[in-house]
Amino acid sequence: MGIDKRIIPLAIGGLGIGTTEFTIMGLLPDIAKTLQITIPEAGHLISAYALGVVIGAPILIGYSVKFPAKKVLIVLMMLFTLFNALSAVAPDYTMMLIIRFMSGLPHGAFFGVGTVVASRLAGKGREALYISLMFTGLTVANLAMVPLVTYIGHAFHWRWYFAIVGGIGLVALIFLKLWLPELKTNGETHFLEELKFLKKKQAWLVLMITAIGFGGLFTWFSYITPLMTIIAGIKSSQMAYVMILAGSGMVVGNLAGGFLSDRLGPEKTCCLLLFLMMASLTGVFFLSEYQNVALTLTFICGALSMSVAAPINIMMMKAAPRSEMMAAAFMQAAFNIANAMGAFFGGIPLEKGLPFNYPSLVGVGMTLIGLLISVRYMYLYRSSKTEEEADVECVPCDK
Repeated sequence: MGIDKRIIPLAIGGLGIGTTEFTIMGLLPDIAKTLQITIPEAGHLISAYALGVVIGAPILIGYSVKFPAKKVLIVLMMLFTLFNALSAVAPDYTMMLIIRFMSGLPHGAFFGVGTVVASRLAGKGREALYISLMFTGLTVANLAMVPLVTYIGHAFHWRWYFAIVGGIGLVALIFLKLWLPELKTNGETHFLEELKFLKKKQAWLVLMITAIGFGGLFTWFSYITPLMTIIAGIKSSQMAYVMILAGSGMVVGNLAGGFLSDRLGPEKTCCLLLFLMMASLTGVFFLSEYQNVALTLTFICGALSMSVAAPINIMMMKAAPRSEMMAAAFMQAAFNIANAMGAFFGGIPLEKGLPFNYPSLVGVGMTLIGLLISVRYMYLYRSSKTEEEADVECVPCDK
């Protein structure tokens, strides 16, 4: 059976978003040198983009739910394309910081709307498949585009990275216009109605697991280039191959996470994966000076970074059955809070003059917190319970 071409525009959009979000990790030293800032300061560009996602996701979703999904997606991709193109010509650090923030605004909203559109295109019983096809763009970005653009950025100039992302955005716009069908909008809903799921403790636990636990991996990924070049002794010219290795892990992890979630249940899978994250980050801290071990851990950490996506999104969909679009947007916000927290907290030991393996030690602590919250969630909302039963049990817990 061939791929439904209607889902391809969403995947291309995901390709562009994945490329802009993750390529910057491999080019931090280049950007820092040109803008005459330190590598930890360059890491703030990651945080700025992530904060843009956090702020933009709920606001843009809230004000777009009454408009046709196709038009909303086109406008969001226009904004994404514009601000990434402007990033290519930003003259200084302050302007780059502002533009990266603006670039992040449409990110979460695009995936929020796209998730609901993909499920509607799929039909009954195939929603998860179509949503995973949309997120295939992210995995392809990490497998192919991120290492390719990282290489181009090293070999020529990092500004080409943003120009290429702008080009992907233009392609996504064309295919959104040509192939995405018009879908009916829900004129009955409004901003406050979409936010009602935030009254549930269940939803907040999922967001906390995502923001804190997943943030642990971003302490590693945000500073992967200096970790691999300075600690592991990899040549800068070989970082593109390191990113391919991480991207391959992400592709495998994306599939493995869905496989495990179907068989163990999303709650148990989430706990297992967070435990493995904690173990792998511990390995990064102690063993990154051994080049072969560091490369193996790069693949493992890459796999774990995407494996959580399927189970954690299922957990959120269970928590917000009537606010799927806003919930999906908040999940993107939570993932990017994780991105921002990982880059920020991971940079603290570096600012103190500690080696580049120390951010992963911070990640161990963040992942442990996420694991403890996941265990609590599993106790309250394991798959065998209905939402109503869990809510009843949760009443004494809130006292």
